[in-house]
Amino acid sequence: MKSREELKIYWHPNCSTCKKALRFLDHHEISYHLLDLREASPSRKEIQAMWPNYAAEPKRLFNTSGQAYRTKKIKDKINDLSVKEMQSLLTSDGLLVKRPFLLLNDGKGVVGFKETEWKTLLQL
Repeated sequence: MKSREELKIYWHPNCSTCKKALRFLDHHEISYHLLDLREASPSRKEIQAMWPNYAAEPKRLFNTSGQAYRTKKIKDKINDLSVKEMQSLLTSDGLLVKRPFLLLNDGKGVVGFKETEWKTLLQL
């Protein structure tokens, strides 16, 4: 396998999109470190590293179809939240985070799985 130990993925084991992303990485023989979003949320530092990629549309960092998003009624208040408040929400509950959440050590990253985006990010 190609050594990409800096590749960190927050995922949910029952998520079909996450499974598709992992199959993509396996196909390209890229190693990765998995973190289950049910047990661990991205750290504030990781959210802040990802933030510039989505600053124009921070809502894209949220799992808007998830139960946690609906239960906390974030849809009704997201437009009124500050950057700090949004980042705090994302670090407080991993199930609020769009998955898969792929982050490289250099701060580059992507959420969700679009093969073309992943190929560009990973220089494939």
